[in-house]
Amino acid sequence: MEVLVEHPPETPAATRRLVYRRRHTALGPKSYPPTPPSPRAAIQVQVTPTHREISVGESKFFLCEVVGDAKDIDWFAPNGEKILPNNPNIQVSRNDETTSTLTIYHADVDHAGIYKCVAKNGDKEAQATVQVKIFQKITFKNVPSPQEFNEGDDADIICDVVGSPVPFILWKHKGARIQVNKDVRYNVMENGHLLIRGIKKTDEGAYNCEARVMETGEINFKIINVVVNVLPTIRARQTEVNATADTGGSTLLACDADGFPEPTVTWTYNNVILESGDKYSLNEDGSELVIKDVIKVDEGDYTCIARNKAGEMTQEVSLNVFVQAKITYLNNQTATEFDEEVTLTCEASGDPTPSISWSFQNRMFSEGEQSHDRNIVVRSHARVSSLLLKNVDFTYAGQYLCTASNSIGQDNQPVYLEVRYAPKIMGVVTVYTWEGNPANISCEVEAHPGASVTWFRDGLQVPSDNTTNVKRYSTPSISYLEVFPESHSDFGSYNCTATNVMGIESKEFLLIQAEVPSSPEIQRLEPFSSSAVVEFDEPDSSGGVPIIKYRVEWRLDGQDWTGKEYDATEDLTKITIVGLMPNTIYEVKMSAINGKGEGESSAAVKFKTGPIREPSAPKLEAMVQNQGNALKVNWIKQDDGGSPIKHYLVRYKAKHVSDWKPEIRMPRGSDYVVLSELDWNTEYEVRIVAVNQKGKSEAGVLSFRTATEPTTVPGASGSGLSTGAIVGILIVVFFVLLVAVDLTCFFLNKCGLLMCIAVNFCGKSGPGAKSKDIEEGKAAFTKDESKEPIVEVRTEEEPTQNQEGVVATEPNETTPLTEPDGKTKDDVKTEANNTAAEVKTVPNEAPQTNGNESKA
Repeated sequence: MEVLVEHPPETPAATRRLVYRRRHTALGPKSYPPTPPSPRAAIQVQVTPTHREISVGESKFFLCEVVGDAKDIDWFAPNGEKILPNNPNIQVSRNDETTSTLTIYHADVDHAGIYKCVAKNGDKEAQATVQVKIFQKITFKNVPSPQEFNEGDDADIICDVVGSPVPFILWKHKGARIQVNKDVRYNVMENGHLLIRGIKKTDEGAYNCEARVMETGEINFKIINVVVNVLPTIRARQTEVNATADTGGSTLLACDADGFPEPTVTWTYNNVILESGDKYSLNEDGSELVIKDVIKVDEGDYTCIARNKAGEMTQEVSLNVFVQAKITYLNNQTATEFDEEVTLTCEASGDPTPSISWSFQNRMFSEGEQSHDRNIVVRSHARVSSLLLKNVDFTYAGQYLCTASNSIGQDNQPVYLEVRYAPKIMGVVTVYTWEGNPANISCEVEAHPGASVTWFRDGLQVPSDNTTNVKRYSTPSISYLEVFPESHSDFGSYNCTATNVMGIESKEFLLIQAEVPSSPEIQRLEPFSSSAVVEFDEPDSSGGVPIIKYRVEWRLDGQDWTGKEYDATEDLTKITIVGLMPNTIYEVKMSAINGKGEGESSAAVKFKTGPIREPSAPKLEAMVQNQGNALKVNWIKQDDGGSPIKHYLVRYKAKHVSDWKPEIRMPRGSDYVVLSELDWNTEYEVRIVAVNQKGKSEAGVLSFRTATEPTTVPGASGSGLSTGAIVGILIVVFFVLLVAVDLTCFFLNKCGLLMCIAVNFCGKSGPGAKSKDIEEGKAAFTKDESKEPIVEVRTEEEPTQNQEGVVATEPNETTPLTEPDGKTKDDVKTEANNTAAEVKTVPNEAPQTNGNESKA
């Protein structure tokens, strides 16, 4: 450290030399002042120190010493200019005759350079220099962070650094130095900034601006966060949305936006920003716009705007609002019959433009002429349609329906056409009856306005007060005249006259004496062993009144006629005679019966029944039972061949196997069998044969498929018990039953588990010989290893066991069969009802029997 000691000018020379020596001693241990020259020697100048480094802001001084007499000692700046005393930052002071001090206050980089000290005395001059270096630490003046840029821009990343010597700047990103010579996108500019051409989102992150001074080895750096903002992208979920107006519904417009930072989304319609309220609703991020209570004026283009720091993007969403067709105008019309024309008009609104059609009494009318006589014409223009009715007829009156429809929907509205017309009398003019049988003569009147009705007989008005044999009844449109014929004079002509303001109409009605019908004609007769089928044509004349019955009569040659009446129906063309004897000649005739009475009989037709033979094959019908894998097979009995049916034989099997199930024998009164415990989803074949004393019929054959096995047990879902709980309950119940059975066997038969324990541990005697025999029989009984059940059928008369179901019903009354043993159908029906048939399956342990025999 340099020390400067000030002394007064009057100090003796010896003292000054001492001070000088001390001052130079302070400059260093080996610094000694030069030996003063002789007066004749030249002037010598020395600046101490000869060079120095100064930090910016520091203050330093320099001493200029002169050996010899010097009149002037001056300092010169690096630019060659003399430093004047009034300089505020650099000051020069003359200490004494031989020294001068240069002081630099608060050094700046501009103060660096070579300073020169010049001593003069007349023509004598000497000088010395000092080099001053100003050292400034690395300083970051303008380094903002973060710095934001838009994607695609040329990004100028600012890093302003000062220092002396001037520092060198290098940049790092993601820990690696940026090599500007390897990537043309990067450039370090003269001011040290980093330029990134076309910056990308991937360029985002932390950048290291590092300053280095090679001369001093100083390093400093700043971290700059670079944010790359991305212009929003926007996409409408639907660029075109359809909605229906006037339904109270709402519609959704939506667009999805992306970008950085997260863009905000707004909607505008007709350049007005939309906000949530009574009409519109926006979700939290604004991407979904709900338009409430859509009406036609909501139609148009909506703009979805996405904004962030990088800018904004827009997307148009078109809303098409369609309006359901709606009828806006209809006019009821009134016309008079025979008017030239009348027009019904219907107007409708809607978008798309609706089409309009007309209907009347299930008849549709559309554009153009709608009838061959050109009396009905439809004309449509835009949203208006007219229905033109020419040559008005009373049948045109009534309700017309106008239908307006478009792709959105339709609307129907009725319009009424009132036609005023004179009475018109309808109805059948001929009525048949007979004496003692009342008949109604109906005068049906159509008129508008309503008409009054008057009845006449032989030109005289029938009194309105009812008489003994003539009475009047009426409804709004029909007047009835009830005539109770007492004699031939009551038959004849009756006149009905209807009158209203439009006119009058009369009509004659005839009450005619009915006759009995003519005879029917037998066309074909087909005999069987115990029955015959008669085919016939209805009578040519019914006598004026409907036929209510047919009588069929038959007899053996020379014997009395046996007859039966059959109710007449529209489709009755065949009648079956039953209860005939085989191989016998009969004759048959027919007559028809109406309300008047029975007509003549047809000519008798002879036929011979066939010999006793096997029955006809039963006709089979099937019905699936509730459990799904059971089937009820019904059969309709055909001709029994002249001999009573003894029984029916039922066989069935699954079609995919070759073996039939054991044959089931059903009693003679049976007409169905139930086949149960069938395999699920399996096709079966059933064959049923009828047997009489002559033999077996051809088999009636039926094929069917069982249902697919259900996955759940019906009703199990609501039981509240799991499968494990049910199994547990069943095990407990089974165990209790075993204990009960064992106890019963112990006390009653001296057998069972308890008996075994008693014999072996308690010394009790075992069961007797009878028990042994039972056990032996039981052992033999279980040796049968057949897996098929033994089928028996049981009835009170002939108990048998059956495999599958219980069957015993009375025969169908319409069945064309001769009942067994000459019994009438009613007798057999009673007998069948008194016969209880039982079909059941017996276990494999039961002894087997012949399939054609019954087990008592």
